[in-house]
Amino acid sequence: MKINTALILCAGFGKRLNPLTLKTPKPLLKFNNLSMLEHCVNLIIKLGIKNIILNTFHLENEIVKFIKKKKFPIKVKIISDGKKILNTGGGILKMINSSSDDNFLIFNPDTYWNNSYISDIKKMEQFYFSKSLNNILLLTKKIRSYDKDLSGDFELKNHLITNEKKNFIFIGCQILNKSLFTDYKVDNFSISKIWENLILNKKLYGFETDNQFYHLTNLEIFKKLRDF
Repeated sequence: MKINTALILCAGFGKRLNPLTLKTPKPLLKFNNLSMLEHCVNLIIKLGIKNIILNTFHLENEIVKFIKKKKFPIKVKIISDGKKILNTGGGILKMINSSSDDNFLIFNPDTYWNNSYISDIKKMEQFYFSKSLNNILLLTKKIRSYDKDLSGDFELKNHLITNEKKNFIFIGCQILNKSLFTDYKVDNFSISKIWENLILNKKLYGFETDNQFYHLTNLEIFKKLRDF
């Protein structure tokens, strides 16, 4: 089996990158001559995905104009959060509801996505289907993060995620099945709510990448990365 649709979370305010994000949405900030969103879309194309759905809220017209201007060689559907921001969980659910697919590859575009991730994401997808999972998160060890102030999110052992020592960071790529959202409605909630329930039942899974992790954490880190 193969995933046909990728979701990109583009609705956030990016407040930690103010004042840049007062006029430019965080996914459109440029790094290595391209916007973060374009790096993400380019990776998705190279993974062989057929469709992209992205959500918008903050400065959504800027995202819409960008997608129209770029004319990417892949179908891109834009779903607005609506009158209020839906957070990660609600945003994902609204995008999922606009598709007939069951499994989705989901990206946060504030990570610098590049070709070095292709192999690991494909391996993660293969593992996901071979084990008949309904979730898996791409993680890396804290020591691989460019931003050394980032605290860990989880512990990972034998592909099972726990809340123990927290030596691993979720780097913004995951595969989720729509069945995880059966008891939820489109509203403002974080995807971490679903993760926490899965951890309680020892059913949250992870896949480790050994790539260096570059992430637009805040204005200070972004400035350092541009000079890197």
